[in-house]
Amino acid sequence: MKVVLDIKDEAHAIKFMDMVEKLDYIDVLMQIRDKKTSQFISDMVESFDNVRQYEQGKKQLKSAKDLLNEF
Repeated sequence: MKVVLDIKDEAHAIKFMDMVEKLDYIDVLMQIRDKKTSQFISDMVESFDNVRQYEQGKKQLKSAKDLLNEF
């Protein structure tokens, strides 16, 4: 299972990571501190969530034509 977390407070993030790294059943694959990369990942997670909600019939998405007409 993969989990993405956004820990807003740096001090809490450090403490959390110290705890997690001590657990032998968790591998920390990557830590992202760059704000641009972090924002990109947040946007991607939101996009995948929108697609999941669409597939479940909980959300309507814009058509490609509607998106192009916005410009």
